[in-house]
Amino acid sequence: MRRVGIALLVLGLLASVAACGAQRHAAATSVAEVRAKAPIRQTGSWVHVTVVDGDRGHRVPGAFVRIGRHARVSDRKGVARIHIKRRAALVVRVKRRGYAAAEQRFQFRNHPLRTVRIYQPALQWTMYGVDPTRTQAQTSIRLKPPFKVVWSRGMAGLLEFPAVVSNGVAFVANSWGSVRAVSMRDGALVWRHDIRHGKMASSPALWGDQVIVHGMDGTVWVLDRRNGRLLWHKWIGAPIESSPVVIGRVDYFGAWNGTVYALDLRTHRIRWRYGSGAKITSSAATSGRTIFIGNYAGRLLALAKRTGRLRFAAAVNGRIYGTPAIALGRVFVPSSDGNSLTAFSRSGAKLWTIHTGAYVYSSPAVWAGRVYFGSYNGLLYCVSPRSGRILWTHASGGSISGAPVVVDGVVYFGNFRHRIYGLDARSGRSRFRFPDGDYVPISGNGGRLLLHGFSRLYAVEPRRR
Repeated sequence: MRRVGIALLVLGLLASVAACGAQRHAAATSVAEVRAKAPIRQTGSWVHVTVVDGDRGHRVPGAFVRIGRHARVSDRKGVARIHIKRRAALVVRVKRRGYAAAEQRFQFRNHPLRTVRIYQPALQWTMYGVDPTRTQAQTSIRLKPPFKVVWSRGMAGLLEFPAVVSNGVAFVANSWGSVRAVSMRDGALVWRHDIRHGKMASSPALWGDQVIVHGMDGTVWVLDRRNGRLLWHKWIGAPIESSPVVIGRVDYFGAWNGTVYALDLRTHRIRWRYGSGAKITSSAATSGRTIFIGNYAGRLLALAKRTGRLRFAAAVNGRIYGTPAIALGRVFVPSSDGNSLTAFSRSGAKLWTIHTGAYVYSSPAVWAGRVYFGSYNGLLYCVSPRSGRILWTHASGGSISGAPVVVDGVVYFGNFRHRIYGLDARSGRSRFRFPDGDYVPISGNGGRLLLHGFSRLYAVEPRRR
């Protein structure tokens, strides 16, 4: 009996051990099943990129935002919510139809919310005369008076030629050779570059990340648009009053020695030069395959863009100081001591001439089938481009030297009584008057206009949007 009892006890212990093992196996199987059924925990984190129109300040929906391999389209509030594996310094790329592509590097480690500003090329003002045809008409900006001044900043010297504006920054040169980059948001100085022993009588131009500047010291200066650092320069040997016009990678301009130059901005070499035999202060205007520029011998020169070969030379009745404008199949040319504006066909045939009885230094503006120019007799003229018939004039009481500029149906001009005027471009009715000015009156972008006083910039925007 004792042996039977011991055997039963052993069997009981073995059964207990087997039951515990089964329970452990069942528990392990249950945990494995739960783990298998549970969702995989995602690594990384979410970041929010807000896309904003840099000029007008509103959010941009429908923008394609990419961070590495991950991409989203910004929602109706302009926000793209993107999951990234690690919060580190990453490049954000943004594209949207009608806007220039933007690329910016951000540190997301402690800042998951970021903003990227993008800009519409059509709302920028990258060269004198707005575009290569030098029509002085910005047809995409929609800003009208009445205006309010948002900020103003002294420029420490005469502003004979207007600022150029791109991506929220204005670049302007004063007569003493100081080039300055100014924020369009608040007027803060971004950078300043002073040309030693240099004076300037032209606007800069923008080409990619570079600012092209022509100096009265006979030098082309090329600056980094981000910080104003000198990248390189090219000495021409004669004062340059021509504002740059950059087509492709070539800067076309004239100089006091009577020579027209085509400077390759990539190789830093002169592609071609054409000697006209008389002083040049005019800026070049371009259309198609032809460069148009005037000289002090009173000749309008038409040169082949690729080779500099003379296509034709047409004469006016006095020296040409200002810049031709090309529009409607015609070339409109001011003559300073000839006291006139003359229209030529694109083949060089003279079509008509308007005599004002006083100097016409003013480069013409062309907009909506009308031509505008000023004279030292104090009148702003609006004329028919086809016949030369005077449609209306406006007496300002002071000599007009700088080019008029048309924005959103208003033609602006300055005079030597230090005033800027804005007229309805169709009727000539007064719309705006400002108590500082002199030469070319305005430039700007899609959010604000820049009024150019004698030596001060004023940023203005409409009182009611």
